[in-house]
Formats: sequence, C-alpha cells, structure tokens
Amino acid sequence: MTEITVAAMQLAFNDDIAENIANVTELVREAAAKGAQVVLPPELFEGHYFCRVEDEGIFARAMPVDRHPAVLAMQKLADELNIHIPTSFFEADGPHHYNSLAMIGPDGAVQGVYRKSHIPDGPGYEEKFYFRPGNTGFRVWKDAPVPLGVGVCWDQWYPETARAMMLMGAEVLFYPTAIGNEPHDPSLDTSRLWRRAMVGHAVSNVVPVVASNRIGTEDGQTFYGHSFIADERGDLLAEFGASETGVLTATLDIARVKRHRAAFGFFRDRRPDLYGRLVQDI
Repeated sequence: MTEITVAAMQLAFNDDIAENIANVTELVREAAAKGAQVVLPPELFEGHYFCRVEDEGIFARAMPVDRHPAVLAMQKLADELNIHIPTSFFEADGPHHYNSLAMIGPDGAVQGVYRKSHIPDGPGYEEKFYFRPGNTGFRVWKDAPVPLGVGVCWDQWYPETARAMMLMGAEVLFYPTAIGNEPHDPSLDTSRLWRRAMVGHAVSNVVPVVASNRIGTEDGQTFYGHSFIADERGDLLAEFGASETGVLTATLDIARVKRHRAAFGFFRDRRPDLYGRLVQDI
C-alpha cells in the first residue's frame, strides 16, 4: 500500500473509566469517518494519570489484556470500523504490573502487546512505583497497512527507541502520551522540548511521527496537549494547541517517504562498528 491515513486524538479525562471509553469511542468514530486506518488514543486513557502519587490501592485497577475494559471496548470498535487502534492500558500479569499497549487489528484481535521500556520516576510522574520495565522489547506490527512502530510516552525521548523500531522495519512511529506541567518547577514548560524530541526522530529517521496527548487539569496537574502528526521531514501536517479536543488526521504517502529516506542516506551511512559504546553502561 502506498498511502495510509492516520489519526491522533486529544481530550481530557476524568476518573470514570466508562465515560472515558465512551469519549474515546466517539473520537475514534470521528477519525474513522475521516478515513483513518490507524487511530491513536493517548496513554492510559482509562482514567486520571494516577502516577502523580504513590497509592497502593491503585494496583487494583490493573487487569490482564484479555479482561481490561479499555482493551475490550477498543477491540469491539476496531472490528466494527475495520481499523487499527493502538490501545494503552494498565496491565496486570500475575504479580507484575506494566504500562502496556495492545495493538488491536481491524478484526478486533489483539495482534500483540508492547510493554513500555523506559519508566520515568520524578515529581508528578512516579511510574516506577507502579510499573516494571517492559520485557517485550520494542515492537513493530507488520500486519497493518504499513509496518507500525509504537513507543509509549517516556520512550519518546529516547532516539534509541525510534531507531530500533526503524531497523525493525517501521514506516510510521506512534507515541501515546500523558505529559504536562512539572510540579517541582512551575516555570519549566516541556511542551516545546517534547515536540522537538519527536520531530527530531522524524527528521533523523525520515519517518512520519504521530503523537497523542491528554489535556485538562487532574488533581492539580495540568496536561498540555500539543498533539501532532509530522511528516518524514519533520513538518507538521496537523497539530493541536494546549486545549483543543478532537482528532487530527493526515494521509501519508509511504512510497514517497521511502524515496526520501533512501536519498538522505542515513541508513546507508550508518557505522554499527562504531556504536558499541551505546550499549555499555555509563
């Protein structure tokens, strides 16, 4: 397939999982009506971003992939609309807990699960209390209109994540996100840095990037939106600011992307023989 239409969504969430699923469902339907074949909701859309604090009671929310209500709802929707929905959820696997993503295909089946590799730990983002580092390795789903790579939130800051997925054959990179203000430093606005980091992945890998973030204020923590779709040159094809609710869509010409990637020579000129330091401890 030469072209693929992708969508990112942006919205606020409360702590009612049924209402959140209903709101995401409405935007997925809107995106599908605009022709989107892959629709990306934000990270952990099941409720408030609970990692703001350490609360052992929250572990009760985690569920296996085959029983999680957000995954089940998106499976039904993907089957109905004949689309892919990369679905972020709080996963329980026996005694272990992960920040995970189920890639749901157009038949409603879960094609596989990716567990977030990089787990942050800091004021307002105390994820190490809740999640083990992912044990799946990076994933690229090739049973899609084009091969899809997905990193989850903190993964998006790491150039290694994007490059690894590219070397695995990804043609579009997706990043579901929950990020906003920094409680320890109200003067620090990371929204510009957040976007620049991912646009940098687009440029250095010559690949389109799709990012979905939440908005709104949850228990004093404000999420800054700025969801976007960038093309393989890092130019923004569609973008939101800090407060819009809705869906962004863009149609990507993958044949053109491949030509541009080949012409830049970034992969031709790689020197893996020099990169051993990258996999050594500091």
